[in-house]
Amino acid sequence: MKLSIIIVNYNVKYFLQQCLTSVFAALNEVEAEVFVVDNNSMDGSCDMVRANFPNVKLIESKENLGFSKGNNLAINKANGKYILLLNPDTLVEEVTFTKVIEYMDSNSDVGGLGVKIVDGKGRFLPESKRGLPTPEVAFYKIFGLAALFPTSRRFGAYHLTYLDKNKTHEIDILSGAFMLMRKETLDKVGLLDESFFMYGEDIDLSYRIQEGGYKNVYFPETKIIHYKGESTKKTSVNYVFVFYNAMIIFAKKHFSDSNAGAFSIIINLAIYFRAVLALSKRLISQLFLPLIDFVGLVSGLFIAKEIYHLYTNIPYQDDLVGLLFPIYGFIWVFTNFLLGGYDKPINLINNLKGVLIGSASVLIFYSLLDESIRFSRALTLIGCGWAVFSTTISRIILHLFKLKEYQLLGTNKKRIVIVGSSAEVMRVTHLLNELNMDIELFIPVLPANSEEITDTFQLPIDKLNEGKKLFGLNELIFCSKDVSNTEIIQNMEQFSNDKFEYKIAPADENYIVGSNSIDASGDIYKLLELNSINSSENKRKKQIFDILTATILLLLFPIWIGKTNNVARTFFNLFKALTGSKSVVGYNPGPKNTLLPQIKSSILSSKDISPEANLTVEILHNQNIKYAKNYSPKIDFNILIKSFKSLGN
Repeated sequence: MKLSIIIVNYNVKYFLQQCLTSVFAALNEVEAEVFVVDNNSMDGSCDMVRANFPNVKLIESKENLGFSKGNNLAINKANGKYILLLNPDTLVEEVTFTKVIEYMDSNSDVGGLGVKIVDGKGRFLPESKRGLPTPEVAFYKIFGLAALFPTSRRFGAYHLTYLDKNKTHEIDILSGAFMLMRKETLDKVGLLDESFFMYGEDIDLSYRIQEGGYKNVYFPETKIIHYKGESTKKTSVNYVFVFYNAMIIFAKKHFSDSNAGAFSIIINLAIYFRAVLALSKRLISQLFLPLIDFVGLVSGLFIAKEIYHLYTNIPYQDDLVGLLFPIYGFIWVFTNFLLGGYDKPINLINNLKGVLIGSASVLIFYSLLDESIRFSRALTLIGCGWAVFSTTISRIILHLFKLKEYQLLGTNKKRIVIVGSSAEVMRVTHLLNELNMDIELFIPVLPANSEEITDTFQLPIDKLNEGKKLFGLNELIFCSKDVSNTEIIQNMEQFSNDKFEYKIAPADENYIVGSNSIDASGDIYKLLELNSINSSENKRKKQIFDILTATILLLLFPIWIGKTNNVARTFFNLFKALTGSKSVVGYNPGPKNTLLPQIKSSILSSKDISPEANLTVEILHNQNIKYAKNYSPKIDFNILIKSFKSLGN
């Protein structure tokens, strides 16, 4: 047996299916066996493997063993001369295995080999080649010096950015996404260290391969796609803690006590530094536009007051307007939030609705004030006009600065090019239409080797770049039935662009997979899982439902007290819902399924309607799918009423 391929899977069914399809397409001339170790996935991964890939040696774990234990299970059963650890969210070229085996056969001193890796947008991933993360190297990486001086051998040592990414190099650390090793090397240096649950195990094993007298090599003569972020979201605070704590385990294992101590100090500083950055980024993203609006609205009111005073000589009590103007600003911002003025992409109509409703609310509020604390109604009306103008102009300015998060509605409509035969283009177009997506334009493209003749307009694939600019295309879908994986990756590399998305439509399937960014979970277009719960409108409705429900129940506590299973816990839960850290109603508890849209953890779920019922995991999962797909506040209200006593869970 020449090659044993080992894939550890956890809840990435569709990416796994695409990965396995590409693997078997690349094994035509290679004697190999393929293992899939499933870490107790709840998305039907195992059923998919059994149905579509009967030759795969499937190992089903009843618990999530992590990356190291999962791989070791299969390595102990493997018969290949070479062992390949491959992530499930990858796609390999048709020539990948042939090329890497030829290289390993010709270089007996090489114990481990990695390839060129690109992300879901065709951009080179720097972890394809890495240096040893010594305390000094880690410091330069963590605190930004590596990014500032990428060509420096000293500062760029973490990702070896001073080395040409298109040439073969000896390196220190291989990527666990694609890690090819000799079986004899593993027999000598040992398997993956199971003290690493996730992250760090590839660094540890790469280091031990070198310690065993072998070389590690970066080999860019073949490439793979790695849809980073499918099992974990790289920007999450949890990821920061898990990843950097894995680095501490590595340091304590391999460095001297003094170096390990220094490394631990740097890493702990990094954990809090990166965690603060991640939280700050999230907070700024959510509050930036409301704060801009609030400051603009209140500042405008004070300026209007001064100008109005100059023309009318009407005096104003500074302490009074100092209190009322911020209240006005808050009313405008709050109603704008309720009416979708802060949804992304920005919708000027929603903003106008929000500000007009806010202006009406401000006028009602003004009319309810005592005569002694009222000021000029004219100034209030001027403020209403200013609210419309300032919130509109601020959004236009942000749009003109081309800030991605603040583009006006209409600029993000999908203008899609589909590469494939006429039949496949028609099939994929039909699928996209059934999904009711906001698509403005379809452009068909025949593959490079196609001899098909058609009367309809077809953009030549070698003119794709020009077509992208001419038609404003922003998404490219490859039909894998007609386009090879090698061609897909080559095209993605050639046209890689932050504003251009790539997806792959597998043959004879009703889903399309892709990835919008290296920091986000890959996205899946699929009929079953396309749902309403993640729409901007429903996310807002859910948030409003949580706040109103928590507020009303806290105010009416004398009525319901004693009617829940735990009064103190009920108060605690309602406060968490009020502050936004929990939702009142959500998914049934159980193993996390990455195919479901991610929402906040909740107090209640459909399971609480009949807690005594012995529902299977499959039934609970199907209920979650139904909840996500058909969400409305009415569903939350019904679950709340029927399971009220469980609010103290």
